[in-house]
Amino acid sequence: MTTSNVLLDISIQADYLMFMENTSPPKLFSTKRREAIERRAINIAQKDADFLVKEAAMMMADRLDATNREFDIAIDMFSPFENMLDLLKTSTKTRQIFKFAGKAINNQNTHQRDQIPTITGTREEISLKPKSVHLITSVFGLHWSNDLPGTLVQIQNALVEDGLFLAALPGDRTLMELRDSMLTAESMINGNATLRIDPFGEVRQIGSLLQRTGFALPVVDTELLTVRYSSLKKLITDLRAMGATSCLNSNTHFGPRDLFERTEEVYRDRYQDADGKIRATFEIVFLSGWSPHISQQKPLKRGSAKNKLSDFL
Repeated sequence: MTTSNVLLDISIQADYLMFMENTSPPKLFSTKRREAIERRAINIAQKDADFLVKEAAMMMADRLDATNREFDIAIDMFSPFENMLDLLKTSTKTRQIFKFAGKAINNQNTHQRDQIPTITGTREEISLKPKSVHLITSVFGLHWSNDLPGTLVQIQNALVEDGLFLAALPGDRTLMELRDSMLTAESMINGNATLRIDPFGEVRQIGSLLQRTGFALPVVDTELLTVRYSSLKKLITDLRAMGATSCLNSNTHFGPRDLFERTEEVYRDRYQDADGKIRATFEIVFLSGWSPHISQQKPLKRGSAKNKLSDFL
């Protein structure tokens, strides 16, 4: 990797760590570009474009079914497509369901729009009354917030005591092959490179963030999925159809003319299987947390244990 690529990685990591720590977070993502990407995905309406969201939603539904609770008011936030809403509708755990979405989604004439009440808002301003919701879910919808810590604080405040938050976010290993290939290809052409894949959170960062934003009993786990494509074009087509292309504010210019071709060359050199197909990794980070309640289990105070570790060894 060239020096320029190393410096680029350090710069992006620093910005994203500041973003995760909520110390004057930079405005990493363009809201206008995000809305345009979402509208394009709806207009494309490609069959099976929701395969990744569907998989994550089903895994989240399993986690919801495992809870020994029922939730009067449930809100799904910014999840693309309608997979999570469909699962909430058929779940025995939920009663009244709402959708929280941005203007780009709310203005589309989807078949769910007349069936499920929709609240319009932004990822940075969750306009919900304090302690008014029993369950909040989100599948690949919150990581584009320009203030994720602030968003999570608002979600926690909107939950009733002992209310549940369930979400899926892309982990930092998502599209690692594409990120590596594009950075390398552009560096080979120009001598420097621009990040063209959005940064994603690392598992430990996300777990720490849940604790810092006030959630009780936080749980974070991951699933790795590998999808194989016949070409880079097929991968990019899928990302556009699922509304998963970059909306970074810093990515304001087009790359070199031969960037796509050179990227595919690097991609195939490093990540091609014997049958000619290329691999794309998607890391799904699942997180859950409860709004604090007096009835919840709490860790014992330091020094209060009655047995020594040596008693069991």
